Amino acid sequence: MHPKGEARRTMKIGIIGAGNIGGNLTRRLTALGHDVSVANSRGPQTLTALAEETGATPVTVGEAARGAEIVVVTIPVKAVPQLPSGLFDGAAEGLAVIDTGNYYPQRDGRIAGIEDDGLTESRWAEQHLGHPVIKAFNGTYAQDILDHHRPAGAPDRMALPVAGDDEAAKRKVRDLIEELGFDTVDAGGLDESWRQQPGTPVYGLRAGVDDVTEALAKASPERGPDFRG
Repeated sequence: MHPKGEARRTMKIGIIGAGNIGGNLTRRLTALGHDVSVANSRGPQTLTALAEETGATPVTVGEAARGAEIVVVTIPVKAVPQLPSGLFDGAAEGLAVIDTGNYYPQRDGRIAGIEDDGLTESRWAEQHLGHPVIKAFNGTYAQDILDHHRPAGAPDRMALPVAGDDEAAKRKVRDLIEELGFDTVDAGGLDESWRQQPGTPVYGLRAGVDDVTEALAKASPERGPDFRG
């Protein structure tokens, strides 16, 4: 949180994926004054309209993390292994990587590491990315990023769960989410992030801290039939 009267610090943020979540995070983060680079699988020439609207810099996927303090990976789970190696080599020290992904077998195909080996979706993604990740925004409606941000203390301010093992990176991500206009709930380490995967009580929940905390506690690690390949 930023103490009253303290200026926000501008950060360099990379966003990989310009779909609904990636596009709306680009819109809000640039509006807050951050230096945003955005990439997608089709190339920077396809991001001209978003860049003109927001002032973000369209880049290739390989350039998205250059100098970044935070990188948001918001692509289909099946596409994570296709990202270039060394993706984060040019990032700033202390980089925090946010994984917003969800495993949908109907879209992604059956992933044995998740279904047979019992890895959480973000642990599987982390292994392919080669960098610790923080799981956030995976159960957030994209439109809420634009429409449901509220000032701290507002009675209808929503809370988002955040899971990860790197406490410094998690704090950085939680601070950013709070700057975006949402409270956060620490959902534990990455191996506990099944509590916020699709089909759990917190997934898609529009609620405050107490209800989000309760929903996380009610989650079952059993993957429902709709989320098995």
